[in-house]
Amino acid sequence: MRLQCEVEVLSRLLPTCGLRGRGRAARALLSLGRPPGAAGAGIYLMVCTARDRGGARYKVQQNVERLFTRFVEEGKATVRLREPAVDLCLSKANVINLKTFLSAVRLAHQGNDTSVLPLSPLVPAKNSDVEKPKTKMIITSRRDYPLTKSFPFSLEHLQTSYCKLARIDSRVLSLRRLRKLDLSHNHIKQLPATLGELAFLQELDLHDNHLEAFSGALCSSGLQKSLQLLDLSQNQIQALPLEFCQLRGLVQLRLDDNALLRLPCRIGQLRRLRFLSAARNKLPFLPWDFRNLSLENLDLFGNPFEQPNPLVPNIQLKIPLTLLECAARATVNHRIPYGCHLLPSHLCKDLEVAKTCRCGSACLSSFIQITVTMNLHHVAHTVVLVDNMGGTDAPVLCYFCSLHCYSQFLDRHLQS
Repeated sequence: MRLQCEVEVLSRLLPTCGLRGRGRAARALLSLGRPPGAAGAGIYLMVCTARDRGGARYKVQQNVERLFTRFVEEGKATVRLREPAVDLCLSKANVINLKTFLSAVRLAHQGNDTSVLPLSPLVPAKNSDVEKPKTKMIITSRRDYPLTKSFPFSLEHLQTSYCKLARIDSRVLSLRRLRKLDLSHNHIKQLPATLGELAFLQELDLHDNHLEAFSGALCSSGLQKSLQLLDLSQNQIQALPLEFCQLRGLVQLRLDDNALLRLPCRIGQLRRLRFLSAARNKLPFLPWDFRNLSLENLDLFGNPFEQPNPLVPNIQLKIPLTLLECAARATVNHRIPYGCHLLPSHLCKDLEVAKTCRCGSACLSSFIQITVTMNLHHVAHTVVLVDNMGGTDAPVLCYFCSLHCYSQFLDRHLQS
């Protein structure tokens, strides 16, 4: 006799605290029968999966300790064996077939007349016999969204668009094999920190939601190494956190149609970034670190960029320099190690966003700031026009650590 269902083999010798020691159920073909060519051999249960078509065999006669059938009407049951000490947990089975199968297992265990049992030959499963694990699921309407059924744990690509989701389903956050997650065209306002536990996630699409922020905790999670594509377009984000530039694996980033007032000051640390789109935001200028990018495609169309004017500086110099400023400059310039175990956390954050003068020196809160023009072709091979006038220039912030550095720049600028 054969039964198609999900089977999870749990060893009772493993710890049973919570879910420790538990695996994931796999779609399997469960057979009850004798090995072929073995006359008089005992009756066995054989579990065949897509990954193990040869199957694992378990003796049945006088070896079933107990049958758990409380949830049989839901297609669930458990066969507890004495030797080896394992539980065969069955789920998602046809209820009628499951009841028949359990009755046959009980008769085989008792050693009754086996000639009346619908036994199957215990041979390796064929490709057509075992359903392969489902790796992709696409849901594009609210009525198709599963409310009572769980998602297959084998999913690697999940799309749930146009489902009016107000938050990310906790069942989705347990799909640890996900590589691509598309939650576009929903009503999501906030991202849970547990999203960062999807350690294999490479593509995250949050296009057209109601997000107002992107959590810094996600930037410090396992997504640092795995995430390659991030789409945050058509949301309500005004600023990205400082930690955003820790997502060093990013190759493609879409930020179109938000309310961004600035880009992360350390955006140049995204060395692998090749496609950046931040069109139709509220960017008045670009951070100085932007010049360190090496892009293939860049789109900044529709931002209200300011007209650069190097002759009108924003002077924040403190003369003489404070002791805090001197210590901070020395720490950054000489690359002295620091951390929250040595310094207060707010000082660590200040050091991480220290400005860099054109001379290469650092400055913290004492500086001169101007905006200069940069042709975007210096950082990108293909540039979408910045405005309707055909321009490809944009204003970039520029810092000076002293009057001396600013005056040197000003002399060269006026001469040119």
